[in-house]
Amino acid sequence: MPDLARFFPLLAAVPVPPDAEALWDAGTPEGAVRLANLRHYLDLVADADTALIAEAPGHRGATVTGVPFLSLRELTARPGPITGDPAGDGFTVPVGPAPTWEASSAVVGAALARWGRPLPVSWPIVPHHPFQAGDRSTNRTPRRSEVRDGLPVTLELLAAFRIRRVVAVGRKAEAALAEAGVSAVPVRHPAQGGAARFTEGLLRLAPG
Repeated sequence: MPDLARFFPLLAAVPVPPDAEALWDAGTPEGAVRLANLRHYLDLVADADTALIAEAPGHRGATVTGVPFLSLRELTARPGPITGDPAGDGFTVPVGPAPTWEASSAVVGAALARWGRPLPVSWPIVPHHPFQAGDRSTNRTPRRSEVRDGLPVTLELLAAFRIRRVVAVGRKAEAALAEAGVSAVPVRHPAQGGAARFTEGLLRLAPG
């Protein structure tokens, strides 16, 4: 099992700009659910030797569920997309109205269904949800300062899991990892027409 004793304090210490939302804040009811789901997810993928590193959470995916590349539709799927259990994966369903699906989550989930075992662990370099000022239901490009602030958390995750191969999902994630001295295999981000190229690139790396 990965030792995440340093990971969670580092995550909690990342500064939160006014136009970003801290997703895993145990001090709020929504944050507590997302944090519980994140902890459960990291337990489920504890055997991962590959990491999928993206740039930032989208407002329809991890911002709702607390799990990278898992929208509400995947979180409540049966059988569970991570364990394959007919009863689901045991996540806590967020309370209240929320977007039920995210295109990128659907593409990543479909690709990982063909991956094999162990599944990769997914993580965003910027752990907060960056949004256009005044509108939480939007996404914006993170600032370089936000990327720098999030990198120590990403590096700690890679170390805790003893990751042997890092996959950069999109050019921005690839550039940020390279700046931190992390060699990563690049794949196309699934958003904005990149679904087919993402799936093809990722499945080239699948075990077996």
